[in-house]
Amino acid sequence: MRNQPAPDRFTHVTDWVFDLDNTLYPHHSNLFSQIDVKMTAYVSELLQLDRTEARALQKDLYREYGTTLNGLMKRYNINPDDFLEKVHDIDYSWLDPDPKLGDAIRALPGRKFIFTNGDRGHAERAARQLGVLDHFDDIFDIVAADLLPKPAAATYDRFLALHRVVGEKAVMFEDLARNLAVPKKFGMTTVLVVPNNFEPAFAEIWEQDPDEEDDVDFVTDNLTDFLKNIRV
Repeated sequence: MRNQPAPDRFTHVTDWVFDLDNTLYPHHSNLFSQIDVKMTAYVSELLQLDRTEARALQKDLYREYGTTLNGLMKRYNINPDDFLEKVHDIDYSWLDPDPKLGDAIRALPGRKFIFTNGDRGHAERAARQLGVLDHFDDIFDIVAADLLPKPAAATYDRFLALHRVVGEKAVMFEDLARNLAVPKKFGMTTVLVVPNNFEPAFAEIWEQDPDEEDDVDFVTDNLTDFLKNIRV
């Protein structure tokens, strides 16, 4: 792994794929904490659990099924639209507009995509608040993925087929190393985006993926600077 892009490692890239939460917007914004609280509240209300019990179950579902939503659907047959609407009813003003990031994304040659386990509305609102929405060709969300979240291989297959993305000509940016394992197998260049100064500011211990190091080509704690330093 390297922390700075080599001059010739991105000249082949025609498709730029970005996760959303804690990737396009930084960990220190702590926006996802609002969603986390909403998910706990949803579980609490659904199953009549106190907050501590609901949060423990929420995390168990995340670990076992990849997302809380997927776990709730599998175990309790919930309405996914209701869940997505409620947990994404948050305050996006927590995100500061980032014109430098927008400039860096706009300057990249080729197509740009947001690929998220959230829904399109959440992605649009967050990207609009950041000031980067207009620089993307499309958003591939959990609904487009037929509600099967990353890191399921079928979800990446669906994304690549829908947009005719060739793995060897694409790069993926993610904040979870486990979500880079399949892209790496497809030949994509992989970039892990970590919190500022590489500190696990808001990451849970179980969100760290020490066994996935071989799937990560680059690591950066500053997405804007990383993109600006790419020579294409």
